[in-house]
Amino acid sequence: MEDKIAKGNILVIEDDTDINHLEKKILSKAGYEVYQAFSGTEGLLLLDMHGSLIDVVVMDLMLPGMEGKDLISKIKEVSDANVLVVSAVSHTQSKVDLLTLGANDYITKPFEKKEFLARVGVQVRLAKTDSRGQVEKTVSENSPLESIQYKNLTIIPNKYEASVSGHLLNLTRQEMKVLTLLASNQGKIFSKQAIYEYAWDDIYIGEDSTINVHISNIRKKISEYDSDEYIKTVWGIGFKLC
Repeated sequence: MEDKIAKGNILVIEDDTDINHLEKKILSKAGYEVYQAFSGTEGLLLLDMHGSLIDVVVMDLMLPGMEGKDLISKIKEVSDANVLVVSAVSHTQSKVDLLTLGANDYITKPFEKKEFLARVGVQVRLAKTDSRGQVEKTVSENSPLESIQYKNLTIIPNKYEASVSGHLLNLTRQEMKVLTLLASNQGKIFSKQAIYEYAWDDIYIGEDSTINVHISNIRKKISEYDSDEYIKTVWGIGFKLC
């Protein structure tokens, strides 16, 4: 019998033993190699030992000895792994704060197995794309378009950069893709489904809060340098540039 090649390497950081083992069971059956930690300190130790192998960290927020927010920051300092937060905390501001700190995605407990695997799968694919140095581009390499200009916003797709009035925006991968999608199709309205499937390269399963949080983050980052409105919400339909 041939050995199976793992689909990816996942570090689970969860102090609840039952949930930790449940997540490992789900991920292992799906073909992932799973490392388990039961505290933030233990998780950082495993990252120090296996950091180059870990594609995604699946972590709880309520951990002994270290707050989840602090752990996210430390993970980002020592590892290139993507972070998927799994927590019972569900209000929007908490999600916004976590995404701003560097978390790549968020799922609320209790979760459905299919959604959990779908979100992990997306983050593994994105992590592996980055590790190969294949930066995702929102404009074809064959396109003669070198930059996109809108008001005081300038996007340079081949450099994966966006700036407002000369100030570089610190955008996440998905924020950059969302903004470039809208800016390269000025005036066109995009539904949340279209935005999600483009920016996350995955099937849309009602990710309204995820889209809303990322749009909110983009608006906030632009507003630091320009008080003008850039992204308009078309109620009941989606978003477009103003």
